Amino acid sequence: MKYFKKLVGKTIYLSPRNSDDVEIFTKWLNDFKVTDGLGRSGLLVTLNGEKAYLEKTYDNDPTRYYFVIVTLEKNEMIGTISLENIDYINRSAELGIFIGDETYRGKGIGKEAIHLILDYGFNYLNLNSIHLTVLSFNERAIACYKKCGFKEAGRLREDYYLNGKYYDKILMDILKEEFNDTYIKNKNI
Repeated sequence: MKYFKKLVGKTIYLSPRNSDDVEIFTKWLNDFKVTDGLGRSGLLVTLNGEKAYLEKTYDNDPTRYYFVIVTLEKNEMIGTISLENIDYINRSAELGIFIGDETYRGKGIGKEAIHLILDYGFNYLNLNSIHLTVLSFNERAIACYKKCGFKEAGRLREDYYLNGKYYDKILMDILKEEFNDTYIKNKNI
């Protein structure tokens, strides 16, 4: 079995990420439909470079939790989500997410994955604040984050250049006290 049901939701589960998926990640990270929204379109991702990156991030670093998003129905990996730069003194972390498989975008998968990782971050890792950065043109992502409870906390004006234009970077965050539900279906307690 390639994936492990660490955090199970209604239609997806989150599994620890591994380097076996290097070809899929390399394909996604060279697709402008994925990278434009991530602010990574200026990067060239090679198969060897991505493999080294994926292998480097699996050293059980307690400041990083990387997951892949897998469908329950087909057991198919469709994206990735993470909590990174975890600061255990200030109890904060940065969230990162993308749905690489285009057929699953706009179907609520991102929202479900975010709810699962927020539940994990707040109720298992004892975080108090989770933040993210999104580009101002990515209206679909901003709407999703707002539905998950994130609020705009700041803005870096014209801080990102893409295809001949400058865009704002928007900082959004959510506090533990603003997240009062449970989404992980395979909890024992």
